[in-house]
Amino acid sequence: MVKFSKELEAQLIPEWKDAFVNYWQLKKHVKKIKLARKPKHVPDTNYDFGISIFDPICRVVNKIASRIHSGGEKEKPEIIQVKRKFREGNDGEEEEEIYETELDQLFSEEDEVKVFFETLDDELNKVNQFYQTKETEFVERGEILNKQLQILLDLKRVLSDRRQKNLAAKTSSSFFSPTNSSCGRSSYFSESQSEYCDSPKDTQTDDDVVAALEKNGINFINSATTTRAKTKKGKPKVALRIDIPATTPSRTIAAVTSMLWEDLVNNSKKELGTADIINRKKIQCAEKMIRGAFVELYRGLGLLKTYSSLNMVAFTKILKKFDKVSNQQASVSYLKVVKKSHFVSSDKVLRLMDEVESLFAQHFANNDRKKAMKFLRPHHHKDSHMLTFFVGLFTGCFITLFSVYVILAHLSGMFSPGIEATYMETVYPIFSMFALLSLHMFMYGCNLFVWKSTRINCNFIFEFQSSTALNYRDAFLICTSLMTAVVGAMVIHLILLSEGFSPLQVNTIPGILLLCFISLLVCPLNILYRPTRYYFIRVIRNIVCSPFYKVLMVDFFMADQLTSQIPLLRHIESAACYFLAGSFKTHNYETCKSGKLYMELAYVISFAPYYWRAMQCARRWFDESNIDHLANLGKYVSAMVAAGARITYARQQSELWMAIVLVTSLVATVYQLYWDFVKDWGLLNPKSKNPWLRDDLILKNKSIYYVSIALNFVLRVAWLETVLRFNAGMFERRLFEFFLASLEVIRRGHWNYYRLENEHLNNVGKFRAVNTVPLPFSDG
Repeated sequence: MVKFSKELEAQLIPEWKDAFVNYWQLKKHVKKIKLARKPKHVPDTNYDFGISIFDPICRVVNKIASRIHSGGEKEKPEIIQVKRKFREGNDGEEEEEIYETELDQLFSEEDEVKVFFETLDDELNKVNQFYQTKETEFVERGEILNKQLQILLDLKRVLSDRRQKNLAAKTSSSFFSPTNSSCGRSSYFSESQSEYCDSPKDTQTDDDVVAALEKNGINFINSATTTRAKTKKGKPKVALRIDIPATTPSRTIAAVTSMLWEDLVNNSKKELGTADIINRKKIQCAEKMIRGAFVELYRGLGLLKTYSSLNMVAFTKILKKFDKVSNQQASVSYLKVVKKSHFVSSDKVLRLMDEVESLFAQHFANNDRKKAMKFLRPHHHKDSHMLTFFVGLFTGCFITLFSVYVILAHLSGMFSPGIEATYMETVYPIFSMFALLSLHMFMYGCNLFVWKSTRINCNFIFEFQSSTALNYRDAFLICTSLMTAVVGAMVIHLILLSEGFSPLQVNTIPGILLLCFISLLVCPLNILYRPTRYYFIRVIRNIVCSPFYKVLMVDFFMADQLTSQIPLLRHIESAACYFLAGSFKTHNYETCKSGKLYMELAYVISFAPYYWRAMQCARRWFDESNIDHLANLGKYVSAMVAAGARITYARQQSELWMAIVLVTSLVATVYQLYWDFVKDWGLLNPKSKNPWLRDDLILKNKSIYYVSIALNFVLRVAWLETVLRFNAGMFERRLFEFFLASLEVIRRGHWNYYRLENEHLNNVGKFRAVNTVPLPFSDG
């Protein structure tokens, strides 16, 4: 049977861990009470004088006395009394409800019991106040969402009515001259001001709708509350703004253009306000935002419900332990108070959950409650032991095939000086690319395993869907199966070459493998992790199109991974050149080594990941106005300069370029190390209670953090190899380059854990367990 302490640790909400009852501390107090009450060893002074004829009479007298004693206990008052009091809140305005326990004389002289109940009162007050705070927050959020939903429904009704009127107007306009009819050509809302072209009765109806929308918080220019402005034809002017986040390139360009237009051209008209085009597309975007906000609200309510039930069980368990140790029935009195406290007795959360379910089913699921619950309560990804079996199977296959490959390569003399160059130019770019990709996937699987073990909620941080998010077994399965396929292709390629097949045919195997991988990545069939594959493609699109897409945590996290995979991108360049230039036919490799276009593309590819990441920093600064993002942008610019200097030095080895490489790489490395340790990991705090670390640490062994700092420092200075330039053959040099690229991937995987640990601790410090979804309509 699993102990409750472990069950509580597994089920509690990680971001709210500090707000839960400290069951472990209370358990320690109970143990101290047990030790304090344990009788000291007293020498046995009872002597056996044999059996007496009065023994049966003594037993009867003792039974009668015990019954009288037990009957008298029932009439005694309760041994503890929990009183409810009120004190001023932190803001000095509202009073807070607190509980204090007064002990009977039986316990008043025991210090450990006093400390236990004082701690218990503190924990009850903490849980109660946190629950009230979150309940108020979610209730207010629910009221705002109801308001937003009502505005949305009104707007949809208005647009539907206007569309029907426009169709009717177009139908009737065929009987009249076009020059005499201006009605039906304008929509209800236009870019600047819209004109009413209906009868006085229709105008009155529209005015009522406008007034209703104003009550719901929509700002209209010159609304009915004042004197409404008129157009040249005497019609009222109306304007409305919907705040749709600039998450796509088109919205970003439109937002920037609108801002520049207002600043440069339309300053004189600012006091009149501006209006947005209210069309079906914007209404759909607003509907999607409100739907997402309802899903997050429901998720938060579910977490609060779990918080209440787990804390109730924790109080029950610890009080029963106290009763067992003290041989008293104190739990009955205290649990009565706990059950009457707000976090147990309040039903606001349950009622609000029912209301959200009803509204969601009605307005977002066509009254299909089952469909609505799929959105509100998505199924969690269940671990399968079959995945473990296949991971082991593919791992064994990979080891076996790799051993076969090494033996065959040695026997066939593929790495002899005569054959080495041709074979390395053909095989190395493709297979090393897949090897680096598999290694990165393996490190990500290790990250997922450690994050799960340390209760870091990576799915919440990355905003992944729990039903489709990968777990560590999935990552290991993808890694091992991919490497098994790659090494199998290498063995087949080697066997065919050894058997004397035409190199023209055999050398197409790496290209076929690459095409199969790309086809699998974009395969539309719902097989082999399609949601994950398509999500990966969307993230890569967001990165490449920076800064036009809104930057999320997963976007810049993935962009950071790409900065560690520049060798992989260079291998893609080599493979593309090898096949597109026809080198696999002619075996002329100079085009892909010293060609002008190829050499210029080397700079572009080396700069691209840093450029994308810098543009993401610029976009985040534009959205958040945080100067730290500009400082982070400078880090990636310095990395671009250092990368360009190293590429140039590799082609023009001179003392001047060596000096430039040393200076630029040193500056970039110091910049990167500072940002790694201080900003990304939150370490090197001289005032921390943990010397040069941070106050909150998830890993219990502090030495791991110091070792990680040293390891990250060593792996960050691997660029020194560019300056030292070891003299070796092609095979040894290529192998050494692959080794350095692998070290960078390992460093990135090592960096990933501490980056997310720091992000998780920031969420814990702010009790942030639910995402805040932006809403389309601002309050009036």
